[in-house]
Amino acid sequence: MKCLVTGGAGYVGSHVVISLLDAGHDVVVLDNLSTGHLSAIPEGARFWNIDLADITATRNAIASENWDVVLHFAALSSVGDSMRTPFHYLRYNAMNSLNVIESCVDCNVRRFVFSSTAALFGEEIKSTKASESTVINPSSPYGDSKFFIEKTLSWADRIYGMRSACLRYFNAAGADPQGRIGEDHRPENHLIPLTIDVALGRNKLLKIFGSDYDTRDGTCVRDYVHVTDLADAHIRVIDKLDESSVSYNLGNGIGFTNLDVVKSVERVSGRKVSWEWADRRRGDPAVLIADASRMHQETGWLPHGGIEEPLVDAPGS
Repeated sequence: MKCLVTGGAGYVGSHVVISLLDAGHDVVVLDNLSTGHLSAIPEGARFWNIDLADITATRNAIASENWDVVLHFAALSSVGDSMRTPFHYLRYNAMNSLNVIESCVDCNVRRFVFSSTAALFGEEIKSTKASESTVINPSSPYGDSKFFIEKTLSWADRIYGMRSACLRYFNAAGADPQGRIGEDHRPENHLIPLTIDVALGRNKLLKIFGSDYDTRDGTCVRDYVHVTDLADAHIRVIDKLDESSVSYNLGNGIGFTNLDVVKSVERVSGRKVSWEWADRRRGDPAVLIADASRMHQETGWLPHGGIEEPLVDAPGS
């Protein structure tokens, strides 16, 4: 296939690119490198430095070749940052995605895969796992921006017939087991790499945000899914788009508290992690655990279980 990947220089996007290349597909990465890195683009992929805010450049790029599928990852993605600068997040994610979606419709792209998020769900799933039928009620502008894009894609299908797959990630973790690419957020705000940094002495202290959630140890509970499993899911859903648009939740179905993560890193590394309590971050639900049974039943997708494999594969571990 001929595949265009927006945001392919980022963490999840670059892992999808390498999986597409491994499968023998022709891949072009479209990225402005505002949060991605040139070094993350795998060998064999073509790279076009284009800002999605530039509607003319975006449309010209999409019109330049006949794409079998467009995979859209490019976005701002921090819940905490979106609470501090909500209008920036809403405008950036929504408008840039509209530019891509409208250009795809204009250029007769028939299949579109969207990097969505578990941040669509709020406190409603505290006592259960989130399935595709769980009520959507984002607790942050970041989550709401992704929900807007999902609704836009629904209209693109209903009116123009462009089919889309909305893949709602829970917490991506780990890296390519062969070490070809890794994870590089600047600044880093993800729990696993921050915990590993303290274990390896690159940072002195880890902050745990919130000690009074209604969970077994008072800290947030999250579902961690290996990034290579996410990459596999993207490839599996492309053929589904020959039938209809789809939405899937992607996770392991296992919840780990923040303190579980600290203990797991200590166990895998054999080193002590120094940490301290910090105030809750606004927009963080207490619990986010996936029910990914629909994805398994309809595509055969089955993620790695547990958390230790992503820790072993994490960059620098």
